[in-house]
Amino acid sequence: MTVDTMNSPTSPNSPEASSPMSKIVLVASIGAGVQFGWALQLSLLTPYVQQLGVPHKWASFVWLCGPLSGLLVQPIVGYYSDRCTSRFGRRRPFIAAGAALVAISVFLIGYSKDIGVRSGDSLDKHTKPRAVVVFVIGFWILDVANNMLQGPCRALLADISGSDTKKMRTANAMYSFFMAVGNVLGYAAGSLKNLHKVFPFTTTKACDVYCANLKSCFFISIALLLILTVLVMVSISEKTIPSNDKGEGGVMFFGQIMVAFKELKKPMWILLLVTCLNWIAWFGFLLFDTDWMGKEVYGGTIGKGSLYDMGVRAGSLGLMLNSIVLGVMSLGIIYLARGVNGAKQLWGVINFVLAICLLMTILVTKLAEKHRHACVVVGGAEPPPPPAGIKAGALLIFAVLGTPLAVTYSIPFAMASIFCSNSGGGQGLSLGVLNISIVIPQMLVSLASGPLDSAFGGGNLPVFVLGAIAAVISGILAMTVLPSPPAVRETNTVVAVGFH
Repeated sequence: MTVDTMNSPTSPNSPEASSPMSKIVLVASIGAGVQFGWALQLSLLTPYVQQLGVPHKWASFVWLCGPLSGLLVQPIVGYYSDRCTSRFGRRRPFIAAGAALVAISVFLIGYSKDIGVRSGDSLDKHTKPRAVVVFVIGFWILDVANNMLQGPCRALLADISGSDTKKMRTANAMYSFFMAVGNVLGYAAGSLKNLHKVFPFTTTKACDVYCANLKSCFFISIALLLILTVLVMVSISEKTIPSNDKGEGGVMFFGQIMVAFKELKKPMWILLLVTCLNWIAWFGFLLFDTDWMGKEVYGGTIGKGSLYDMGVRAGSLGLMLNSIVLGVMSLGIIYLARGVNGAKQLWGVINFVLAICLLMTILVTKLAEKHRHACVVVGGAEPPPPPAGIKAGALLIFAVLGTPLAVTYSIPFAMASIFCSNSGGGQGLSLGVLNISIVIPQMLVSLASGPLDSAFGGGNLPVFVLGAIAAVISGILAMTVLPSPPAVRETNTVVAVGFH
């Protein structure tokens, strides 16, 4: 998750003139390329790292790079891109570097098995340590690269919108739209069973069908992102603006973050707490949703038979449905949150919906287990996949969760913007502080989910239950303790919100 606050029209660093809408749409389209990669990460990489031999209880540690890079890389890159004096512009060098790093990282991820075997990993052993090392390096580079891309890309949207606040709002809407497009494309690609046949060279002795499909998905992701990036590089010209802050660097940035913390008022602290609990609820599901489909719903085992892969593909389909609902509901949030207390009441109620959905995973899991136990399996064969009703129930959970996700992506950031509108640290730093309350829960869940699941039998349900409890507490606090934000002028703030 990243939060970017656009330069205000009165900022000395903001260009005076705005660009045509066609250029704004072109820059916003990079969101599709970035989110395509994020969707593949969320749907395919947790199962893949377990295929490399990493135990389930340790798989979540791989995801620690996401919050670390979100906490460090994106703010620092944004800070330096504001002060970049390159003749190629302030934002474009960072966008180009981020796209290049994405291409390198997904190559390392997709070919980690092949590189591992060529380096000495045994095809006969489940654990492939050299492949794990290559995968982790590529995975961490990918997270850093995605964070390098998003901040400067959104800042560039603000730059080329000039002082036209209507264009800024439209630019934000277009970026969110293309994020939804990228999600749908990524999850759809991840759910395809025979995509590897389009790229027959992806199947090797070291790389099975699942691995080959992963490579194929990433090839499409690279092509989309690089094409969009090149189009932006050649079509958009930036005005180089001399920096007045030379020599401050990242140290000054983190000093300003500390100042912003000291100046926070009680409403903002409550908002941080509600947000933190909300994301404890979300991250467990977002990290292990497709793994839950493969293991608990379909009853598959990683590396054995076809059930697990079938479940992962079904999970990718569920995430695609989730993204469609997310895109539709994002357009309706402004109407659902009307009134003085509308925003916080909606957030509170929707957290209970989130909790119910997480608890419903228990019911779906138990029904799937009951179905498998009732089946007669001969000669060690795999049981049949779950019936249509159980699959429909699981997919319904994914789809319904699109509504609370739409609220989570919008209301907390709008409230933070209002609470901190008169903060001495400014909107950017205030929203950066809110981002800290998001990445810290992600780190906590990444560290705790593996041992927690292992302690309760090695499944995904314990972290889902923990998330449901956190969602209930978050909902209660949102409805009872969180203050209602005062009204502010619409032109005071332009906020862009994005999920990773």
